[in-house]
Amino acid sequence: MAQARTAAGGSKPQKKQPQTTQTSRTLARRETLSAYLFLLPSLFFFISFVVVPMFICVFYSFTEYGLGGVKGFAGLDNYIKLFKDPVFHRGFLNTLLIVVVAVPTVTAFSLWVASAIYKMHAVTRSFFRCVFYLPVVTGSVAITVVWKWILHPYNGILNQVAGTTGFDWLGTQSTAIWFIILILFTTSIGQPIVLYVAALGNVDNSLVEAAEVDGGTKLQVFWKIKWPQMMPTTLYILVITTINSFQCFALIQLLTKGGPLNSTMTIMYQVYDTAYRLNDLGYANAIGVVLALIIAIFSALQFKIAKTD
Repeated sequence: MAQARTAAGGSKPQKKQPQTTQTSRTLARRETLSAYLFLLPSLFFFISFVVVPMFICVFYSFTEYGLGGVKGFAGLDNYIKLFKDPVFHRGFLNTLLIVVVAVPTVTAFSLWVASAIYKMHAVTRSFFRCVFYLPVVTGSVAITVVWKWILHPYNGILNQVAGTTGFDWLGTQSTAIWFIILILFTTSIGQPIVLYVAALGNVDNSLVEAAEVDGGTKLQVFWKIKWPQMMPTTLYILVITTINSFQCFALIQLLTKGGPLNSTMTIMYQVYDTAYRLNDLGYANAIGVVLALIIAIFSALQFKIAKTD
């Protein structure tokens, strides 16, 4: 009879879902709603001070905009001017040099230091972490002032030690950019070292011991066991260091102001110089948009190479 009624009705009676399943879904919805409520303040500030200014920047990049206000619509003129600007070309090459040299150097040196101090006693390890992280806490401005005294042509300790009194390291085209990279390096290694020490502490020691028992060398154990487990940390360090290198500004402003003869000009400093010295905010916004696109491309390539989400 039941089969006959089913055939006559043309559909099978729906099964009632268990009470536990409905309760789980209700609980999941409540947890999701609670999570979004907690995220709402941060989301508000992110949209207000990051997303909205980004759209405003893109809009003004298509205008003739100065400190007196918008003078008119410029279309693509700012971008055409940008790609023909020799100062931008020099700034792009200098920025690219800083990124190509600083990012792998900071990553490799931080990994080497972290591997060395990780094997030390806990107290000693904490001491070295504090020492290397101190420049991060101190701030780039204070460190830059110290380096400015070290590199002073007459009173600087570097010239006193090297016996080259009177030589202007930051005023010479062939040396200025390399000292900018060196100073950026000293201010950038603190956080990666701390992160790598933490990442080494999360490596599965059972896999390391099994590889050593099987006769693996230290290099093989590191490359096959430790390195894959530290890849998320490495990717984070690469992305953050790349962004900081592209946005190098304080060092340039305090030490060289883009000189001598634009030998230390960077894209980020050109944004500042164009906006506040040349009073061309529309062109400065166009440079900022291009800089953001370049950073996004580099970050996407790093994610692609690292093969991780």
